[in-house]
Amino acid sequence: MNKSWIAASLVAVVAVYGAMRVRTVLGQDVVKEPVSADANAASPLAFTMKDIDGKDVNLADYKGKVVMIVNVASKCGFTKQYAALEAIYKKYQDKGFVILGFPANNFGGQEPGSDAEIKQFCTAKFDVSFPIFSKISVKGDDKAPLYKLLTSKDTNGDFGGDIGWNFTKFLVDKNGKVYARFASKTTPDDPKVVEAIEKGLK
Repeated sequence: MNKSWIAASLVAVVAVYGAMRVRTVLGQDVVKEPVSADANAASPLAFTMKDIDGKDVNLADYKGKVVMIVNVASKCGFTKQYAALEAIYKKYQDKGFVILGFPANNFGGQEPGSDAEIKQFCTAKFDVSFPIFSKISVKGDDKAPLYKLLTSKDTNGDFGGDIGWNFTKFLVDKNGKVYARFASKTTPDDPKVVEAIEKGLK
């Protein structure tokens, strides 16, 4: 059998497997036990971001809490998750849990409004009280540095990989290290999300 044909076939198989694995990772939930973070490890809490009112917020201020970072949108099939996000925030906020919502218009143009319009929608429709930030990009050439860190395999290991759609959720432990990622379709009140939050709070 021709060696070059065998080599080409192996390359093709590896390429197909790699593509399948990427799709599988993006569609799956990944959870690890919260652990003490390496002091030199990159952390999503190392950034200063603009909140929905245009004020600077140092995300390091949330260190010591369990933080859920989620990209949100107002005109998405998953937008109703705002209600579950608010409910779980209210349930655990006094125990050291916070949600940081980052509006993004990367998927289907489903967050077209201004920051003021997004704020009005969140408060009027879902009575959102957890922090919402200024609209950013979570995918593509203009991806915000925060999401470059979250989606890079180099800086976020098993939790890296492109954001697949709105309402992708990352959990950050008290030391500022990501320990869980949940797909858009996994609701904030899903038992495995609740379990991961409670483990982080212990």
